[in-house]
Amino acid sequence: MWVTAGLSALLAVSVLVAIALGASVIPFRETLHYLGVALTGGTISPDEVPRYSVVWQVRTPRVLLAVLVGAGLSVIGVALQAMVRNALAEPFVLGISSGASVGGSAVVIFGATAGLGVYTTSVAALASALAAAVLVYLAARTRAGLTPLRLVLTGIAMAYGFQAVTGLLVFLSPNYTDAVSGVLFWLMGSLGGATWGALPPSAIGVVTCVVVLLWRSRTLDVLSLGDETAASLGVDAGRTRRWVFVLTSVVTGLLVAVSGAVGFVGLIMPHLVRMVVGSSHRRVLVVAPLAGAVFMVWADVVARTFFSPQELPLGVVTALVGVPVFVVLLRRRGYLFGGR
Repeated sequence: MWVTAGLSALLAVSVLVAIALGASVIPFRETLHYLGVALTGGTISPDEVPRYSVVWQVRTPRVLLAVLVGAGLSVIGVALQAMVRNALAEPFVLGISSGASVGGSAVVIFGATAGLGVYTTSVAALASALAAAVLVYLAARTRAGLTPLRLVLTGIAMAYGFQAVTGLLVFLSPNYTDAVSGVLFWLMGSLGGATWGALPPSAIGVVTCVVVLLWRSRTLDVLSLGDETAASLGVDAGRTRRWVFVLTSVVTGLLVAVSGAVGFVGLIMPHLVRMVVGSSHRRVLVVAPLAGAVFMVWADVVARTFFSPQELPLGVVTALVGVPVFVVLLRRRGYLFGGR
């Protein structure tokens, strides 16, 4: 598919250019040289060590994490919109990101579970995200199963509740100013804390999510048609909805734990992709992660360069850049959820 090939090439170029860009621009040729040295075990002169460290230890893991977060959020958005048959569904509509913010904020403000070292905030955020998913599931589940409308309403209500808890933690903080600054990461998102150690769990989660959803793409096609139609075609809508909920909750927790609550991407990217490739989930699930990855890489470039040395929250950039583009495209081409 030409769209897939084009986005793959664009992503590769975007990654290399994004590594070169920053508060101090490193020439593209030098960037390629340092990447080659890191990958092949080559040598550099002592005066090149600072630039090499910026390229390999700071920017490369950050850009790769942007790829994973953008791809993961986009794929999760596709799955959730099919699961609840709602065009407004996205990775954070179920309250999972708000739940993660509670755990991450608690560590930032009070130093809870600080014995876990550098991974304290990530572990706490992931644990609270999974706990939030369990609470949403238990509150939304009825004897009739997990219905889409009840799941969405419960998730939205829980999200407001978790946000209130986060606000309460900030209010109770012994140092209010520092607490607000630290909690902003969890509320708006940032890739400033990216490390090589953060990549493997996120990569495993995103790849697993994409593979499983592609494998069950026909099931998602049927599920998006409604429970009655799904039942007539031999698909257990309740069971499908449960495993999709579990899978997306775990991966969302993994991503929020390393990037904070980056909004908009999982909501809009699936719709933009459907405008181009149609509503078949097999095609959408191939193109959406590539499109989301490209978008997130450049959003992060904007966040860390436009107001350097200060850094914009990533969620601000994704909304400011993405909303106008989406509105223009929506007005120029007729579009309905689930089709052209």
